[in-house]
Amino acid sequence: VLMATVKGDVHDIGKNIVGVVLGCNGYDIVDLGVMVPAEKILQTAIDEKCDIIGLSGLITPSLDEMVFVAKEMQRKGFTIPLLIGGATTSKAHTAVKIDPQYSNDAVIYVADASRAVGVATTLLSKEMRGDFITEHRAEYAKIRERLANKQPKAAKLSYAESVENGFKIDDHYVPPKPNALGTQVIKNYPLEALVPYFDWTPFFISWSLAGKFPKILEDEVVGEAATDLYNQAQAMLKDIIENNRFDARAVFGLYPAQRTAADTVSVFDENAQSVTHTFEHVRQQSDKVTGKPNLSLADFIKPTTTQQDYLGGFTVSIFGAEELANEYKAKGDDYSAILVQSLADRFAEAFAEHLHERIRKEFWGYKADETLDNEALIKEKYVGIRPAPGYPACPEHSEKAVLFDWLGSEEKIGTKLTEHFAMMPPSSVSGFYYSHPESEYFNVGKIAQDQLEDYAKRKGWTLDEAKRWLAPNLDDSIG
Repeated sequence: VLMATVKGDVHDIGKNIVGVVLGCNGYDIVDLGVMVPAEKILQTAIDEKCDIIGLSGLITPSLDEMVFVAKEMQRKGFTIPLLIGGATTSKAHTAVKIDPQYSNDAVIYVADASRAVGVATTLLSKEMRGDFITEHRAEYAKIRERLANKQPKAAKLSYAESVENGFKIDDHYVPPKPNALGTQVIKNYPLEALVPYFDWTPFFISWSLAGKFPKILEDEVVGEAATDLYNQAQAMLKDIIENNRFDARAVFGLYPAQRTAADTVSVFDENAQSVTHTFEHVRQQSDKVTGKPNLSLADFIKPTTTQQDYLGGFTVSIFGAEELANEYKAKGDDYSAILVQSLADRFAEAFAEHLHERIRKEFWGYKADETLDNEALIKEKYVGIRPAPGYPACPEHSEKAVLFDWLGSEEKIGTKLTEHFAMMPPSSVSGFYYSHPESEYFNVGKIAQDQLEDYAKRKGWTLDEAKRWLAPNLDDSIG
């Protein structure tokens, strides 16, 4: 079985777990790692005489790359099954976009690692594969038919109406000035300071163990496996901290900012004299319950005509995890290699949480008296938000490039972006800091043609480019 995370994407924990599970069940795994172009995937499959190709991806641009690999498999006359998996993938996307591109063999969506063995075994069984493929093709055809017959739900408000119905900042509100304007860099942050901020629930999810921590440790079905995994994680955590195996780095900036157009936020130099960078946002466009605003992240920054406002940005990364994982891989210990990666992800998320707390209490200081425990932080009970490009309130990934340029993330701490805006090292978190007490996380949802055109214009893109980057948010009525 050939496995690869597609071009432009760096996430591979799920793929690696599938590889270990298949390997334990007698399959030979050819793992090409991350950011693998289609050409390399297909050539290796030929050279290694692979029976199955498995593709993985976490960020939305990876979906297009999977479609391209399927097209290439068809063009080159491949006759082996193609498995699709990863956080952004779905049965619907596989049915609508990928399956129609490759008709020579099966295209199967694999929801999680626990199903991989059953799927692979069935596909390689002469007796079972025929019915299995027929069944999946019929299911995918039904999904396509259902989606095709769905009445297009046009975003009910025009873009202009959505802007009009946006959140309005109170005229009397005075934005708090940060205690420390400018950019700051942190390296080798004490790892032990981050552990209290761990959210363990996603750690178990990444291992296909569903349940809320700490209850999961007592669960009748997965409790034993979860406890065993948790104990091993604790032992590895101890080694990572005592031997300083990871280098936790951060760069963050707090600068004057203004809302300079309906969905545009401009940031200035420290003296608020000249604009250095501009961020373009996307607005909710659905018809709202009366009294509910159509939100955009631009709404939470004051417009140019009023008092000076401020915006923050950050990038945190965990360095050293890849090297440590490779040490384990070299010893043939794939399990520990994956454990390293999953813990690095927890460290990155914990660092983002901890740094945001310090921003609120010290560096910006608008909530100096905050006293929240970790449970309250996980539930986002704090004042202000830290939305990230690629997530529901800020769904368009390319804004990450502007953010990185603004902060100097690559030059200052070494965190890079791939061509599809995935961050390297993979255990990285980046985003914005907003201080407005009514700022909130939200989902932009579907947008219509008029907003798509406006966004393309603001970004200096063709309509096709805008469609590509905003694909998951496009209304059914957009062709």
